[in-house]
Amino acid sequence: MRYEILKFEAIRNLRIDGGYTQKQIAEMLHIKQNTYSQYEIGVLNYPVDVLIKLADFYGVSVDYLLGRTKNKTPYPKE
Repeated sequence: MRYEILKFEAIRNLRIDGGYTQKQIAEMLHIKQNTYSQYEIGVLNYPVDVLIKLADFYGVSVDYLLGRTKNKTPYPKE
């Protein structure tokens, strides 16, 4: 079975569009900047908790971050 690397373009583009540095996002996630850098370039798959934090931070859906949709709108919280 082959594991696919999670989409990383979305987190990089959202960070750049928001004017944030990798260091700032890494600090918000409580991880090292090097670890975050590896998420962005696709070397490491980001864990679910990081995925949720990023989606909440940027106000986008998890599906958008995973490349499953081009619609950034997050789902309503119930």
